[in-house]
Amino acid sequence: MDSQTSQSSQASQSPHTFQVDLRGLVDLLSHHLYSSPKVYLRELLQNAVDAITARRAEQPDAPALVRLFVESGGGGALRVEDSGIGLTESDVHSLLATIGRSSKRADGLESARSDFLGQFGIGLLACFVVAERIRVVSRSARTPDAPPVEWTATDDGSYTVRTLPHEARTEPGTTVHLVARPGAADWLAEERVLSLARDFGSLLPYDVRVGEEQVTDLPAPWDRSYPSPATRRVALARHCHDLFGFTPLDSIELDVPLAGIRGVAYVLPSAVSPAQRAGHRVHLKGMLLTERAEQLLPDWAFFVRCVLDTDSLRPTASRESLYEDETLAGVREALGERIRAWLTGLAAGDPERLAAFLSVHYLGVKSLARHDSEMLRTMLPWLPFETTDGRLSLEEFAQRHPVVHFTRTVEEYRQVAPIASAQGVGVINGGYTYDSELVEALPSVRPGTVVAELDADTVTAHLDTVDPAEELALSAFLGAARAKLDPLGCDVVLRAFHPLSVPALHLDDRAARHEQARADAEEQADDLWAGILGSLRGSAPRARLVLNHLNPLIRRISSLDDRELIGTATESLYGQALLMAQRPLRPADSALLNRAFIGLLEWATHSNSPEEGPR
Repeated sequence: MDSQTSQSSQASQSPHTFQVDLRGLVDLLSHHLYSSPKVYLRELLQNAVDAITARRAEQPDAPALVRLFVESGGGGALRVEDSGIGLTESDVHSLLATIGRSSKRADGLESARSDFLGQFGIGLLACFVVAERIRVVSRSARTPDAPPVEWTATDDGSYTVRTLPHEARTEPGTTVHLVARPGAADWLAEERVLSLARDFGSLLPYDVRVGEEQVTDLPAPWDRSYPSPATRRVALARHCHDLFGFTPLDSIELDVPLAGIRGVAYVLPSAVSPAQRAGHRVHLKGMLLTERAEQLLPDWAFFVRCVLDTDSLRPTASRESLYEDETLAGVREALGERIRAWLTGLAAGDPERLAAFLSVHYLGVKSLARHDSEMLRTMLPWLPFETTDGRLSLEEFAQRHPVVHFTRTVEEYRQVAPIASAQGVGVINGGYTYDSELVEALPSVRPGTVVAELDADTVTAHLDTVDPAEELALSAFLGAARAKLDPLGCDVVLRAFHPLSVPALHLDDRAARHEQARADAEEQADDLWAGILGSLRGSAPRARLVLNHLNPLIRRISSLDDRELIGTATESLYGQALLMAQRPLRPADSALLNRAFIGLLEWATHSNSPEEGPR
């Protein structure tokens, strides 16, 4: 009984073979693995090139030819011939009919694996994306006496294999015949095939033709000899325009021998957003791998588009993107170093080209300089910043001012720039992308430089105080003004400053704005949240309205006896100061502006009323 149970258990544990639904697999390839049916042609070229590479490893003088013929008839048929290593009948059963099996990963070929384009054993299946029938006729160069073999497969998952007479194919190599699926004939049209072949295979190392049309175009544009550097720049600019559709500002050589990389980076002629990831064209051993390699360069290098050929990077299974590994990380760093060296070279020897570049792409260089002190030091005389002295470099600004003041936001800069400039205080607008970070990093590359953030207290401290006796005489006026603005979380301060034409200045800082936002939220919250927000009330400074005692209007307002009119005038000055600072208005601020405007109109019309007489 135990023996029977054991035998039964062993029988139930016998291995089974996975069944593959080829139609479902083709749908998976066409709609999920590959981005477009056009990859079928790349896979055909890949198999042909790998077959030639394998044959030349054993027969260095073997021919290296790939020919594509669009067959007449209008139904959509393509024939691809190569002079590669070929297949025997056992190879056909082992390789073509086994999904995921690749000769490039077979035993005994480990040393040659890096020479091959394909690795995953699914290339021929990609042809089912456009074909309903695939016929392969092949003759082996390794076994010359073996007869030619024919493998025919259809998209329902069935295939047949038979040997052919020797005269069916007299030379080693492989011919692949495709018959289009319904609705896919356009993919096998001659014009489409030629366009795809040139796109994918222009840098392949062997002779590839569609009919009589040459596909390969070697050497690559960046590997050709030119009479002069100027001629080279013109030729590369023409190549960029043909490839990417724009004429570059400049071209950067990408030569990284240790990573097996040769190519060129083209500098975009117009500014782009740092968030916009550029797509780069990457060829793997001559075959176009992808047009959208986003992770090829560091994030800061968003101002270039690259085209290059490599033999070291690893493709994903779809062969349409790069596998993120240590090799790619190393290549990314090496290419970043090459672009950085180009910038350094321009700064040292070609300031005109550097200025033209920075006028468009200063943001990318600032992004790099944030984390690269050497680049920041190199670019100090060149990177432009908005300052109260005009558009200057950090180096020039630091030479003019013993203390480099800056603001963190554009709004803060707009508040203080006119007043600070009149007081002789230099200020840099650090509100733009990366600017405040670079200003704060200035002492690390320029020892002895003093950098300070300009806040409301600093600005107020640079304004002249009013004589105590005069300020005491205006205490009633200041009390009425302060009472009017207190509900808005704003204090009133009297100072004397230039220019005289500015009657009032609104100053606050981030702490004051945070406190105001908390107070606004507390006012609108229910009892529970109001209690929580109230507990967060801190000792943050409040915003302040600085009245200019030198301004004639302020002098006239301060002499008024009408407390209500003083309040209306103070609200008007507050609103005007907000508008001058280009600050976004809160609902309470908008309501105040409307109320003050109407109040002044009522006062003006009432004071000039005939019935009342002059006031």
